[in-house]
Amino acid sequence: MKQQDETETSQAGPAGTHRSLERGLALLEAVAVSPQPLALADAVRCTGLHRSTAHHLLQALVRSGYLRQEESSRAYVLSQKLFQLTGRTWSTEQLGEIARPFLEELTALTGEGCSVAIWIGGQVRIAAKQETEGPVRVVQDMGGDRPLYCTAVGKALAAWLPAAEVAAVLDRTTMVARTPRTITTREAFDAELRRIRSAGYAIDDEEQFEGLRCIAVPVFSHTGQVIASMCVVSPKQRMTQQKLQAVRAPLVAQARRLSERLGHEPATAPKP
Repeated sequence: MKQQDETETSQAGPAGTHRSLERGLALLEAVAVSPQPLALADAVRCTGLHRSTAHHLLQALVRSGYLRQEESSRAYVLSQKLFQLTGRTWSTEQLGEIARPFLEELTALTGEGCSVAIWIGGQVRIAAKQETEGPVRVVQDMGGDRPLYCTAVGKALAAWLPAAEVAAVLDRTTMVARTPRTITTREAFDAELRRIRSAGYAIDDEEQFEGLRCIAVPVFSHTGQVIASMCVVSPKQRMTQQKLQAVRAPLVAQARRLSERLGHEPATAPKP
């Protein structure tokens, strides 16, 4: 069986080429729908191809620029080239599905709830969330909109959005003081965005709701532009200043992995 499969893959002529093309496309689809980078063993399981055949075709897709192989895990993800060719964009629901496994891992690492908010139609909208177990937790509403000016997810987006887009949103927004800590002037907000860009992350220290703290970082797409933000949120009794610093590294790592999953080149991602 092994010899037959390998022979078919290397056959010359229209029939062999057609067969190889079908198998290559099947592997490409398997990588595209996988929520995580796809390992060779999983590619074999998904497509039913022989291991050596799948390996050769996957490597061919890497060489042609349609897939990228991660150095650490040796698993496969879609490359930026494929996203550029398709002009890929995501709905709130699609991004939520892609983000879910990253949030599950982030909650496991931090012990706190987390979410991803997408920038869509000039709104900051919760696309996916992961809550902790136990009686004391932050319950976030799926699909709910968040203010740009007083939330960590909003500020993490605003810091990397084009200035004109941010100004357009603020022009139609009344910066209401939701708590004594809420930023309510454009000058103070501009200064906050400069701080966020320098630090690489945004913090909501009881700015939207008293008793809650949140830290968020941007998520980028294949275009290099910010498309979403990822956060860790918790009651302030647990989210001490020390805890805010402790969760930052895993948050940045998961946001970077999600950005790569969306076709972003990791070399241009902001450093923690």
